[in-house]
Amino acid sequence: MARLRIELPEKYLFSTEIAVRIGDINYGGHLGNDSVLGLFHEARLRFLKSRGYSELDAGGAGIIMVDSAVCYRSQAFHGETMKVEVAVADPDRYGCDFLYRMSDVATGREVARAKTSILFFDYGENRKTEMPGPFRAAFFEAS
Repeated sequence: MARLRIELPEKYLFSTEIAVRIGDINYGGHLGNDSVLGLFHEARLRFLKSRGYSELDAGGAGIIMVDSAVCYRSQAFHGETMKVEVAVADPDRYGCDFLYRMSDVATGREVARAKTSILFFDYGENRKTEMPGPFRAAFFEAS
């Protein structure tokens, strides 16, 4: 069976800690796959907020997710605290990728990694739009 591979960067722009809640646990007694994307979403929101952005205004345009991929590395359990690291990569005219690594704070054990691709989106016009200059300058242009 061929497995999906997500190459992670050497450097992350942001990290946050998120506790695994009882509602995140599935019938198998571990962190559910649906909750993993929710935790990555929370980390993305915190990252954007730390830079003065939101999903509705990331430097002059909103963002909308167009695909996602998750690779699970180990189980996580209720009460554990996850460190979620966030990076951005692969910019083009209309979007970029967000890359994530989730690991247990106490042990360093990698739990999951993910990639979500986003487009910049004009919610008023209901259409994609170009990456705003402030976002491109903040993350992709050399200083």
